[in-house]
Formats: sequence, C-alpha cells, structure tokens
Amino acid sequence: MALFLLVILMAVALGIIGVAAEGLGYLLAIGIVVFAVDAIFFAVRVSRHAGRRPVR
Repeated sequence: MALFLLVILMAVALGIIGVAAEGLGYLLAIGIVVFAVDAIFFAVRVSRHAGRRPVR
C-alpha cells in the first residue's frame, strides 16, 4: 500500500511540474501514464485478493 501511495505522489508531482514549467508538458503526460498504470495495477491486485476470503 505504501508503494501505491508513493507512486501516486510521484505522478502528482510530475503533473504539477509539467503544468507549471513551460516546455515540460511531457512530464504531465508521463505523470498521467504513471497514475493510470498504478491504478490498474492496484485494481488487479485488489481483485485477486477479494476472491481468497475464507468461508465461515
């Protein structure tokens, strides 16, 4: 979970730098891609663990 949050913070930082600095729009694109990949990875990870609950 900590790695997920760290990558989200990195994506937000890249996005902010990409918007604020002129000529660094590619950083915004990289931040968006990193965020999307991290969100997909987290969703797959959560869906795999959801099916392993023991029946009581």
